Amino acid sequence: MIPLNLANSGEAQIIKKIGGNPEVKKHLENLGFCVGGEITIISSLGGNLIIKVKESRVAINNELARKIMV
Repeated sequence: MIPLNLANSGEAQIIKKIGGNPEVKKHLENLGFCVGGEITIISSLGGNLIIKVKESRVAINNELARKIMV
């Protein structure tokens, strides 16, 4: 299990755990990040990531990416 910010771009990943306080977990859930869900890193620029989640593209910062374990 590694944080999302260390995963390789272009490879499909399965979310194994979402860390952080309940507010952060709820925010990520609202964006479509759910344990067991499949995500793919599209690109990484300056520590910010663009992630493909459920046929959508979502931009998250490095801090949030560290709370998502794949």
